[in-house]
Amino acid sequence: MFDNALEGVRVLDLTHHVAGPQCTKLLADYGADVIKVERPSGDPARSIGPFQNDQPHPEKSGLFLHLNINKRSITVNLKHPNGVGVVKELVRESDIAIENFQPGMMDSLGLGYDVLEKINPAIVLTSISNFGQTGPYREMKSSDIVAYAMGGPMNITGHADYEPLKLAGNIVAMHAGSVAAYATMVALWDAEDTGEGQNVDISIYETQAGFRDRRVIYLTAHAYTGESYSRPDPGYRVASGTRPCADGFVNILGFGPRFRNISNMIGHPELADDPKFADPAGRSDPDVAMAFDEYYIPWLMEHTKLEAVNEAQDNQLLAGPINTVEDIFKDPHFEFRGYWDTIDHPETGELTYPGRPFKMSGAELPPRSPAPLLGQHTVEVLENLGHTTQVISLLRESGAI
Repeated sequence: MFDNALEGVRVLDLTHHVAGPQCTKLLADYGADVIKVERPSGDPARSIGPFQNDQPHPEKSGLFLHLNINKRSITVNLKHPNGVGVVKELVRESDIAIENFQPGMMDSLGLGYDVLEKINPAIVLTSISNFGQTGPYREMKSSDIVAYAMGGPMNITGHADYEPLKLAGNIVAMHAGSVAAYATMVALWDAEDTGEGQNVDISIYETQAGFRDRRVIYLTAHAYTGESYSRPDPGYRVASGTRPCADGFVNILGFGPRFRNISNMIGHPELADDPKFADPAGRSDPDVAMAFDEYYIPWLMEHTKLEAVNEAQDNQLLAGPINTVEDIFKDPHFEFRGYWDTIDHPETGELTYPGRPFKMSGAELPPRSPAPLLGQHTVEVLENLGHTTQVISLLRESGAI
């Protein structure tokens, strides 16, 4: 039994915004000591909302607070030679360094992998960038929606009669950060075995091109048949998909062999033998679907989301509610599993945060600490490196920290 799965692993976090901090957050969640290096003005994510009480404040960004739980913050000016020197000292004491600057930036700062491996031959440097460290797109600017569009998912998202859509939120950056955390741990495992580190190259573009199993199949099919897959026809299917109910929307699958189940559920078992609905192929006809809805929708409007879903599950139907954020927050399943964490922050007070993404039977992980104040641990970290109060003052006066 151990308290922290990654206890003893030190991570030098040179990341900002979303993808990099998501990577280091996952490591911090499981016990790694993550030292977040911020520019003197702070991670730009500190200026991105939502903000507590809708009042912009560098210590009250919901995005920053979520992505930087369990980390320590030091402020370092990477444009100052002494600031770079501090980072090199931390490299010597770290197992992992993670950065998401534009390719070439680390080299220009004097912190490229060839420099870091001389300081610490076992260091794992994970580099997260839009398109990777090599290739013709290496220096292209990008964003979450650009990566989602170029990587392929956007082409099959949305209504066939309208422009393609993007899934909500920072889904691309969050996914890339999760991939980076996985890749980093693989590299760390190898470093512990061989004593030699390596530079892990994460291309956000590539994480999208291989994301979602269906699209990979379509790409393969295209290679063999010359055909590609686009957004599906928006036509209704009988008894399947999203429908309104008394307090929102539900998604119930009553198509194919489950049609008799859903007919029984809504109190019209005779519909299962109605010639209009008997032909499975005909159930894809929007007119036939709307004819079934004349029986289906009134039943749904008499039931709440949870009532409809419970009835559907009792009738062996695949079903789930279309949850709002409030629904998720109040979900009894999450409550039973102790998913939500309440964390006290010196500026925001107690807030509730999403929990760790997975549980481990062999680890008793301690309560999580709040995201750090800007530079909160600068003196502590420098003292741990052996710097005296006088040296720390000189570094501060010179603008290095």
